[in-house]
Amino acid sequence: MKQRRKNLLKHAQKIGCDTLVTFEPENLFYMTGFWGEAIGLLEKNGKTTIIAPELEVGRAKDESEDCDVITAERGTGLVTSLVKKIKKNRVCTDCQNYSIMTSLKKSLPKIKSSTEPFYNSRIIKDENEIKILKKASKIIDEMFEICSKKIKEGQKESELQTILMTYAMEQQMFDTGYKSTLNPLIIAGGPNGALPHAQVTQRKFKKGDLVVTDLTLRYKGYVSDATRTFVIGNISSQAKEAYEIVKESQKLGLKAVKPNANCKDVDFACRKYIDEKNYGQYFIHSTGHGIGLEVHELPTVSYRSDTKLKENMAITVEPGIYIENKFGIRIEDSLIVKKNPIVMHKFTKDLVTI
Repeated sequence: MKQRRKNLLKHAQKIGCDTLVTFEPENLFYMTGFWGEAIGLLEKNGKTTIIAPELEVGRAKDESEDCDVITAERGTGLVTSLVKKIKKNRVCTDCQNYSIMTSLKKSLPKIKSSTEPFYNSRIIKDENEIKILKKASKIIDEMFEICSKKIKEGQKESELQTILMTYAMEQQMFDTGYKSTLNPLIIAGGPNGALPHAQVTQRKFKKGDLVVTDLTLRYKGYVSDATRTFVIGNISSQAKEAYEIVKESQKLGLKAVKPNANCKDVDFACRKYIDEKNYGQYFIHSTGHGIGLEVHELPTVSYRSDTKLKENMAITVEPGIYIENKFGIRIEDSLIVKKNPIVMHKFTKDLVTI
């Protein structure tokens, strides 16, 4: 935790600040070890304070590491207590709330609003974070094994989700709370698979279906993300061809991952192969993204990104092909950037047929 705080302050100094204030639970957890409703304060001497409403104080004291915990009235009381402590500091905050920022600027006109110090610190994972991500990935692999045994013709997408989430929660793995979906998982059979972010439905699996199974779950705060595409019965020659193309594309993307490689080069390695096979128009999203305390964080693995990969970044590589009203295919792994990258998912059964 001390090293994290040093890194946070180092990045704060790069934008002319000596104090960090976080309102976001992910950054609060990263800074203090506590995930909850509170404000986190990190000062230039490394002193770390949590300002929390009374209903959160007990947990904040139990779960945080080397923090002072101050009780304040929920809402404006938290902000008032914060301002009293930082009036003379050069402050950067990740606050996204307009009314709170307006209030803060009245007392601290030079306060900066930026997420850079937080994301630039979080982008490199420490040994403990990598250990947690590996464990999360292992649980996801176990869930893929369950898929290979439990998916069957006539089963609803929602029924498979229930089976998988029951197992996940038994392993202390939980929904990410990702705001852009109503479901914890993506389970998309047949034509539903052509929607990269398909919602889980009551549709029953049929013979000839490809089933895109995207498992993105949180373990001890950290998110692992992987996708496999399963097959029920015999599939069309086009679907089989597309699957083999995605599979080879993903292999090329994984091979391109190494320290100092540009993110866009990883994207290009995947995209070029799919383009050459005349399926380029059906690869409709970026190749990957960073993972950590959020589902999507830095770095972005896309053709727009000039970010260079660094050792101990955690990213996904996930090319796909999506043909409207027919099928979708995605193969995704989470990995740690190393000279010899660590692919954290070991479930590699090829085109598992149910």
